[in-house]
Amino acid sequence: MADKFDVIVIGAGPGGYVAAIRAAQMGLKTACVEKWISKEGKVVFGGTCLNVGCIPSKALLEASHKFVEAKHDFDDMGIQAGDVQVDVKKMIARKDKIVKNLTGGIAGLFKANGVTGIEGTGKVTGSQQVEVTDQNGKASTYEADSIIIAAGSVPVEIPPTPLTDDIIVDSAGALEFTETPKRLGVIGAGVIGLELGSVWSRLGAEVTVLEAMDSFLPMVDGAIAKETQKLLKKQGLDIKLGARVTGSEVKDGEVTVKYSDGDNDHEMTFDKLIVCVGRKPYTQGVVGDGVGVETDERGFIQVDDQCRTSVPSVYAIGDCVRGPMLAHKASEEGIMAADIIAGHKAEMNYDAIPSVIYTFPEVAWVGMTEQDAKAKGIEVKTGTFPFAASGRAMANNATEGQAKIIADAETDRVLGLHIVGQHAGEMIAQGVIALEFGSSAEDLALTCYAHPTMSEAVHEAALAVEGHAIHMANRKKKK
Repeated sequence: MADKFDVIVIGAGPGGYVAAIRAAQMGLKTACVEKWISKEGKVVFGGTCLNVGCIPSKALLEASHKFVEAKHDFDDMGIQAGDVQVDVKKMIARKDKIVKNLTGGIAGLFKANGVTGIEGTGKVTGSQQVEVTDQNGKASTYEADSIIIAAGSVPVEIPPTPLTDDIIVDSAGALEFTETPKRLGVIGAGVIGLELGSVWSRLGAEVTVLEAMDSFLPMVDGAIAKETQKLLKKQGLDIKLGARVTGSEVKDGEVTVKYSDGDNDHEMTFDKLIVCVGRKPYTQGVVGDGVGVETDERGFIQVDDQCRTSVPSVYAIGDCVRGPMLAHKASEEGIMAADIIAGHKAEMNYDAIPSVIYTFPEVAWVGMTEQDAKAKGIEVKTGTFPFAASGRAMANNATEGQAKIIADAETDRVLGLHIVGQHAGEMIAQGVIALEFGSSAEDLALTCYAHPTMSEAVHEAALAVEGHAIHMANRKKKK
């Protein structure tokens, strides 16, 4: 039997490493188990988010957007950039360097906070026992008073498009292209599909997105989703809704995809195909038989509102439990679980978790959509403000999009904030804070915003809820 700990965390992604650091800060002897292997063959921390998810994709999104700006937008600003070229290999190398710096940074944070990193695959074998198998197959057993499962998720694969080494790839593979494909297919018009499609479209690929659903971004407010679809189409993304993929054939270095739109069958040929149809919890083999941790039919570990499983000493957080698969949601759950284990009161407001799509412009939302409110029988009032009327947006050459506030018609309480526009991912924090503190639309309307800023659009949207926007003509409100 190896060392005994107060807490062992399985998984060092954004949920697991944060949970481990927090537990150590609370004075608990903590270990964190991780099996992720880097390109150099070493175990690294950070999980999907840092290694093949949030961070590397944003590095490519930012680089590709700057290329588009230099090629198409600088001239309007009086900047002569000349013949702008792309070095995809250098762009990928920069992405890899950022990943290496951040994953190494977590190792440094573990050391600074006294967290013991354990390399290998973790498995809960008892209510207070974890077995870790290293790369060589050697198993060691550790004891802990409490266990936090933060095993994360993996991409969903579909039978019609089995992955290959380099032609049909998942989201991780799409971050490793060494040159821009001429014809790129993307299956799935969700967050990941739109982001990766945007990257390679900006770099010169002809991108077709095949989405099985008939609606575009159904989780986003209808007006925001409609405008987003229009803007992405304008940028060159060919988004085909109601397109159900039925098969594929890889031949002569390209892939032919078969799909049905309900009325007819179609075929399209691509140089590369990215499969982005969602993610599933990585829980198979994480908990041993007989431990008593319950999962549902989809493999999610069942937990209560404070992430306790059916076994009192075992908690589970992040992508392997209910709720949106978001890094920041996992991090907050990790902090909550660690605090509870340390004997403190802690809770999380699941109604105030923001989401962001890092296209350009960005799409961000938190709280209810109008369709959500209608389904719940809540009468609402709304206020919107277009960035086309924003001085800062004009200066930034970023006038596309709008901010929209949804408030309870009776109480004026903010129910949701939805934005499509430059820096929407930064501005959405205003909505999160408003929801967290139960703010009214009037509270935001009476708040002093710096000028000129993109955030003023939120201020104006709040004013518009009662028909009092200053920098646009107001629609008459029903009395």
